Amino acid sequence: MGAADKAENTAGKLKGQAKETAGKATGNKRLQAEGKADQAKGDVKQAGEHAKDAMKH
Repeated sequence: MGAADKAENTAGKLKGQAKETAGKATGNKRLQAEGKADQAKGDVKQAGEHAKDAMKH
């Protein structure tokens, strides 16, 4: 996994956590859902990068 990819995936997860927290604080269910989706997307991308690395070895 490249450092840039890892940083991008982590940033996406952090952005999602921030959205989810803001949604909880304001009672905004849509924002909470977007945050969870962003986190899931970051997890999937990170898993894909790990799979690519495993194939190389």
